[in-house]
Amino acid sequence: MKTICTAIILLTGFFTLKAQQYKPVDDKSEVKFTIKNFGINTNGTLNGLKGTIKFDPANLAASSFDVSVDVNTINTGVDGRDSHLKQDEYFNVAKYSVIRFISTSIEKNGEDYAAKGNLTIKGITKPMSIPFTVKQNGEGLIFSGGFNINRKDFGVGGSSAVMGSEVNVSLKVFTVKE
Repeated sequence: MKTICTAIILLTGFFTLKAQQYKPVDDKSEVKFTIKNFGINTNGTLNGLKGTIKFDPANLAASSFDVSVDVNTINTGVDGRDSHLKQDEYFNVAKYSVIRFISTSIEKNGEDYAAKGNLTIKGITKPMSIPFTVKQNGEGLIFSGGFNINRKDFGVGGSSAVMGSEVNVSLKVFTVKE
């Protein structure tokens, strides 16, 4: 009887170590970017957020992100510019329709976290660390964070002299428990 009770306790403990799985809610989430164009800040958004997020602050080793956005949804508020950004020289959406981030580890930094992993844009994958915060939202979580990238590292925009190289990305990802 002791053996059965011990086995039940161990199995229960094992299953509670598993991170909760969440799904991004695209229509509530925000993926925003800012880049200088002709010396002026140009803002835009991306939608079509999907993927799987596993998160347990007590077990970061079991936590992970595998999320993507649809580049076809790029919106800078100017239809002509959006169409231009979808062309080969920029995002080449006919061939590379998503931007994807897959984490390799999650770390705690004080009250905040950082997701280390691989960011893929236009078929080019680079290591990235994305700092973020987490807040409870009913049954789900809200992940907020931001990072900077060099668009040239991903072959976006060629050698455009009028467009800045640094892109600031900010994220607010609402999730629901799966």
